[in-house]
Amino acid sequence: MAFAHDRQAVNAMGGTELMKYGLQKRLPAELLDEFQIFVSRIDEELDETKIRVYWLHDLPGDPAAEHLKDGGWNKFHRLVFASNWQMQAFINYYGIPWSKCVVLQNAIEPIPHHEKPNDGTIRLAYWSTPHRGLNILVPVFSKLCEKYDNIELDVYSSFKLYGWEQRDEQFEELFEACRQHPKINYHGAIPNEELRKNLEKTHILAYPSIWQETSCITLMEAMSAGITCVHPNFGALYETAAGWTHMYQFNEDLNAHAHAFYQILNGVIENYHDESIRSRAESGASYANVFYNWDMRKWQWEAFLGSLLDEPRELPKTSGQFFTYRT
Repeated sequence: MAFAHDRQAVNAMGGTELMKYGLQKRLPAELLDEFQIFVSRIDEELDETKIRVYWLHDLPGDPAAEHLKDGGWNKFHRLVFASNWQMQAFINYYGIPWSKCVVLQNAIEPIPHHEKPNDGTIRLAYWSTPHRGLNILVPVFSKLCEKYDNIELDVYSSFKLYGWEQRDEQFEELFEACRQHPKINYHGAIPNEELRKNLEKTHILAYPSIWQETSCITLMEAMSAGITCVHPNFGALYETAAGWTHMYQFNEDLNAHAHAFYQILNGVIENYHDESIRSRAESGASYANVFYNWDMRKWQWEAFLGSLLDEPRELPKTSGQFFTYRT
């Protein structure tokens, strides 16, 4: 059986789907056959003859995860999270015991080493859905264009990656602002392989995220490509960055956030060719290509699943209360 069916993800090719299909094609079929692995959503009946693993990519409080309330987590042998930050958030929200939880970070295929273009233009890029900070990036980039005439911005942004084209409608004005800007190239959604190739000519990831990332494949890919990354310390971004990026303090106030983002991004553009900037990006690439590599993650998943093979298929019932104190 292995991976449970997800009706909402049939036409999606976002980060969650890349992780699911990436793992599915790398693990032995005979091992996977012992498991029922749910990825984010529960769209089929639990099979009590299988070892049940719930691989979460969303945030606590998401409607798809509300079945975890009141001890609902005990339907699964283990819950897998994409970061320590995400795991702690779920433990706090649903009262899940630590013993049920495992962190296995997301993974990528490393982007081959390459030289960045050195034609005088500094190319910035944003690749994510529009609600994660594109509304901050566009006006900040426009302001920076008043100071620098050698910068360009590539925007790869659309909900089409998730099969939710209708959600693009509320961002059409923002997309049109990108299309009309002489220094912005709006690409919409493109296949991941095409995007990865384009990253080889990208110098800076400009990512003023206002979304609590539970991991961030965008950041992993950027680091692997030797791109200098600018982003806030929001959600699990600081954990994924591992100290190799240019971070600033997140602020819920959009104007304050935009100001902080402008200050850091301006400094990176102004000093982009300094050795300290380049060596930091190169070290980040080395880190990402080791620790976010599918080769390592495949081995970790295989060891993790193998460790569960002797566990009983039937799990004890629980009310969600772990301990009762009696006087």
